[in-house]
Amino acid sequence: MLDYLIHGGQVVTPGGVGQWDIGIRGEKIVAIAEAGGLTDEVGRVIDAGGKIVVPGGIEPHAHVAAPIMGHPDAETAPPADVSRAAVFGGTTTLVDFAIQFPGRDIFAAIEERNGRWQGQSYSDFSYHCMLLDAIPSDVILQIPQAIEAGFPTFKIFTTNIRPNVHDRMARLGHVVAVMEEVAAHNGLMVVHAEDDDIVQFLYTRLKDQGTYDWTHMHRAHTNMSEDISFRRIIRAAEWTGAATYFVHVSAKEGVQAIREARAKGLPIYGETLHNYVSFTADDYQKTHGMQYHTYPSLKSEEDRQALWHGLLHGDLHTMATDEYCTTFELKIAGEQIDNVTGGHNGVETRMGITYTEGVVNRGMPLQQYVDITSANAARLLGLYPRKGAIAPGSDADIVLIDPTLHKTLSMADLHISDYSIWEGWEIRGWPVWTMLRGQIMVEDGRLHGDLGTGQLIPRRIDPTVLARPMC
Repeated sequence: MLDYLIHGGQVVTPGGVGQWDIGIRGEKIVAIAEAGGLTDEVGRVIDAGGKIVVPGGIEPHAHVAAPIMGHPDAETAPPADVSRAAVFGGTTTLVDFAIQFPGRDIFAAIEERNGRWQGQSYSDFSYHCMLLDAIPSDVILQIPQAIEAGFPTFKIFTTNIRPNVHDRMARLGHVVAVMEEVAAHNGLMVVHAEDDDIVQFLYTRLKDQGTYDWTHMHRAHTNMSEDISFRRIIRAAEWTGAATYFVHVSAKEGVQAIREARAKGLPIYGETLHNYVSFTADDYQKTHGMQYHTYPSLKSEEDRQALWHGLLHGDLHTMATDEYCTTFELKIAGEQIDNVTGGHNGVETRMGITYTEGVVNRGMPLQQYVDITSANAARLLGLYPRKGAIAPGSDADIVLIDPTLHKTLSMADLHISDYSIWEGWEIRGWPVWTMLRGQIMVEDGRLHGDLGTGQLIPRRIDPTVLARPMC
């Protein structure tokens, strides 16, 4: 007996797109068949007629219940709020960060995240291990154990991001030591790459010039910084053999560096954000223009188009958000480039905006849409094929997109925070139904799933992803 039969939709599977029926039993997809081909008794038939059926989205880059830089007594929205918005937006798995602060090792960081997430999520979840500053040798030696425990991704920063921050940047020697350990034990580097010397110099110069308000953010976090830092990390990755995933690629030079590295056969991957492909530094000029800011910074229209070109032609591999949800009051509190809050509350809009802008407006094939919103993140982070695929044996994480839903987004459509940079955006198609591991989470505009449905998902990366450019 099947618990559910999803019938009548245009289904996007790893093998192609077609009018197939999906059979679900328990938490798993157990069958894919031609329409009418499943004859088992069924508990409930889901009519997906006129809908596009895709695997649940995977958000590879979310800062949840995280410290807010410059606001020591505040933190970003908690798992309950972020995961609720995620399932409304068609995302069923979130990857947060277990932060190894000075004095805390990797496993203490993971335990801290477990205490925040377990029993408090509507979506499934996991964590990258974030390694900060002068990473102690005993922490580096924990990397193989963390990979074995199901946490195979390790984030480092090559910059402190802004002045008066001294506890983020890992110097190149520490980066190389981490890369060597990660490469030796089938892990993946996750890198926020900017050149700190350039960034810090430009902050000082902009202050001396009297051009220090938020509208000049892109003049501190520049294309040159991204170019030099990406290429430096790629050379270190080539020396150490470490597969590397660049987060929030923002400039055409970052896309080009990744393209060239992959042409050499290196396992280098890139992520961009749906706000980077939708807005530019010109938006900083608007009233409360700091609300559009995510570090490194928005860039030019030429860069925005280069990011779309990278997504469409395989140079960039995932669409993320850098989810960092705050109130509007906190988001606009900083008015200078050294105190503006980064990040935005985009987890709910990621799948829908990418469908409108990618599929409808740019002709992106549906399989490529699934790749950049789900399947590639699953492959790169070690979730595939449990996640990121509509296939027998995969988790029944399934989303229905209604391509006929045409409207202007309002705050009434969204379920987190008190502002959105997407308010007023014209959308053509939107997620309307979400299932997580065989449980209906969202239907008819209402939340059906329970808090605590989400589970911690252990991860293991396919060695082929780490050996040569895939995706």
